[in-house]
Amino acid sequence: MTETKIQNIKRWLPLIIIAALMAIAFATGVHEKLNIETLQEHKGELLSNVAEHPFLSSLAFIAAYVASVALSLPIATVLTLAGGFLFGKWLGTLYVVSAATLGAAIIFLIAKTSLGETLREKAGSLYQRIEGNMKDNAAGYLLFMRLVPIFPFFLVNIVPALFNVRLRTFVITTFLGIIPGSFVFVNLGKQLGEIENLKDLVSGETLLAFALLGCFALIPTLYKQFKNKKKV
Repeated sequence: MTETKIQNIKRWLPLIIIAALMAIAFATGVHEKLNIETLQEHKGELLSNVAEHPFLSSLAFIAAYVASVALSLPIATVLTLAGGFLFGKWLGTLYVVSAATLGAAIIFLIAKTSLGETLREKAGSLYQRIEGNMKDNAAGYLLFMRLVPIFPFFLVNIVPALFNVRLRTFVITTFLGIIPGSFVFVNLGKQLGEIENLKDLVSGETLLAFALLGCFALIPTLYKQFKNKKKV
């Protein structure tokens, strides 16, 4: 086997593994088994397990959250609520934010070394301009996308990877950017027994507050670009 083929295998194997695991998860309906009704039905048992085995329960929760994010399963909201219900608002928020950041970093790295590297090899001048802009203003853009709840979480994990954003920048902005939303949902998790519909959890005022927070995070980036244009 040639060196080029070995490099291609190393580049694409992680993505193939993740895609296969995603396909298995969706085909078996694993994500459908974890819902509000299931948590409410087993909440007594879950609380007992946490009380008896706090360390192992924390590890299991974090591992499940990392896997759900890495596989882009649509159960993050339910798991976040569970984090608040099982571990309280402070530990719950810490576990959720840490696990979500780790899961996002896994997808980011896989996309960067496979899709991103392939795209960079074939890209033209337009890509290079976008890449340069993203790298120069990555912190502001990523904080905005994390804070404003209109951007799908999995999409924000992949797009920066395609434009060669640094891992450190991605991790820091992800960790900080998801704290407000995570805290709100973790705090709501204490009311697990009263929740009936996930769509009714967050008010329009809360979503607007997140959007404004995201806009404030974007101000330094916009100001920097404005100054650069004036210099030109």
